[in-house]
Amino acid sequence: MYRRLIARIQDSHQWQRFKANRLGYWSLWIFTALFIFSLFAELIANDRPILVRYQGEFYVPIVKDYPETAFGGDFPTPTDYLDPDIKKTFSKPGNWAVYPLITYNYNTLNYFAKEPNPASPSRDNLLGTDDRGRDVVARLIYGFRLSVLFGLCLTALGVIVGVLTGALMGYFGGKVDLVTQRFIEIWSSMPELYLLIIFASIFSPSIGLLIILLSLFGWMGLSDYVRAEFFKNRSLEYVRAAEALGLSSSQIMWRHILPNSLTPVITFLPFRMSASILALTSLDFLGLGVPPDTASLGELLAQGKANLDAWWISLSTFLVLAITLMLLTFMGEALRDAFDNRRSAGEVKS
Repeated sequence: MYRRLIARIQDSHQWQRFKANRLGYWSLWIFTALFIFSLFAELIANDRPILVRYQGEFYVPIVKDYPETAFGGDFPTPTDYLDPDIKKTFSKPGNWAVYPLITYNYNTLNYFAKEPNPASPSRDNLLGTDDRGRDVVARLIYGFRLSVLFGLCLTALGVIVGVLTGALMGYFGGKVDLVTQRFIEIWSSMPELYLLIIFASIFSPSIGLLIILLSLFGWMGLSDYVRAEFFKNRSLEYVRAAEALGLSSSQIMWRHILPNSLTPVITFLPFRMSASILALTSLDFLGLGVPPDTASLGELLAQGKANLDAWWISLSTFLVLAITLMLLTFMGEALRDAFDNRRSAGEVKS
């Protein structure tokens, strides 16, 4: 059903209106390309070679740990592939190694930096290092991926709960709507930030804990729009015809009303993702987010605040965050204009 719905949207006036908004249309492609690029972060920024040929045998360090003795070393410890002696070994005739474009992982310390940390941009570290000697470019790539995946997960959970709650309120109305509305009013008055601080002091920080806590509050905004759409559509003729045919309430809600009530859901997605990414960044900046060793944009902003002379940390992180939020905002505005029936295709801004 929803596959047919997507195909119908692609051929519809809404899709044509969305394409007519060039800013939103190209923002979608740019954001998608950046996200796909970040999904291969291990192949782009890593301190391990992708493939090694040593004494006629092939090794894949990027997926398997090898001891130093496997490459002629003296100790059975994990190999440091950035060690000059190891690189020299790989450069001998018959041996070679294919390194990623950026030879640093998000938590790799550059022990061979020529300046004290945080080191300024150089040939080895294009955007310098942070106060622990970790490559800023690598941490930006991994931090961007974490932010987008976090935003997608939180948005998906918010949509599921928000659509379910709004559909039940809008379709059944009466006591169901009244009781749920009072619950939403009470729940929305809870101090979300204080609860996060309390739970952060009780439990160790983790992505899962953040998703659970933020999901408890992120569904309420969407439920109001879905409720209004179900209120409007439940009295239309096609719903009455479905009831006359003997269809159950669940069949009418999910098979007939929901596909015709997806406009606020679709236009809500980019803005919800922006709010999720901004929430994760803010919590990381305050030290209430992900574990300390995790690459995140908020942690980089906190480092930039603590090291004002290291301008490359705060500037690069601000640009990545600003561009991400701008792309999502442009996409949201284009979707909003595309699904606005009061506009014609010629009125959409190019």
